[in-house]
Amino acid sequence: MSAYIQPPLPKQRGTKRGMDQQKNHNINNHHHDVLEPPTNFSMVEDGIFRSGFPQPSNFPFLRSLHLRSIIYLCPEPYPEENLEFLRSQNIQLLHFGIEGKTEPSVSILNDTILEALKVLIDVRNHPVLIHCKRGKHRTGCLVGCLRKFQNWCLSSVFEEYQRFAGVKSRATDLRFLEGFDTLLLRQCLYSIIYQYQGYGSNKRRLLYREDNLQKPQTMKV
Repeated sequence: MSAYIQPPLPKQRGTKRGMDQQKNHNINNHHHDVLEPPTNFSMVEDGIFRSGFPQPSNFPFLRSLHLRSIIYLCPEPYPEENLEFLRSQNIQLLHFGIEGKTEPSVSILNDTILEALKVLIDVRNHPVLIHCKRGKHRTGCLVGCLRKFQNWCLSSVFEEYQRFAGVKSRATDLRFLEGFDTLLLRQCLYSIIYQYQGYGSNKRRLLYREDNLQKPQTMKV
């Protein structure tokens, strides 16, 4: 007696259930492809970015930037999970600790910002991400001093700072930016030359000479 084997039912195509399942599948795949930037992320200019503290969910986005360096402006140690990401991507961590809750003295802040600027304008560290905790005050001060070095007018420097700081804008930061003397930086950078690179716009970039070069301090990751 031969056994009866029921043939498989034909696949239902175009049914509401099947279409819903396909839609959910596409949505899930889309979520996997979405790159989530850190809070307050923005491009400062070619090769320079700013943001708040990157979370693990931001790592795929940071990977897409092909970063060479991160300038970290908080005094606290860098989290191990973030260090592991930097190691995996061969990104150097440049640590300049600035207190956030208590206001540092003007001289300490001035010296720290000056050292960070020297590293920031060295294109060998680019692409570079600047960040503190929320990407507002400490990051805003460093970017604001860079803008003064780029000969931005003070009102434009203040406008950019306030755009990122929002209602948390600090009068002490604005006074610091107003008083920061870019001549200090220009005097320190006697070994820097201006070199034009071809980006279609003859954009001026800064490069260190190989001779008499003082390397920036880096933190092992």
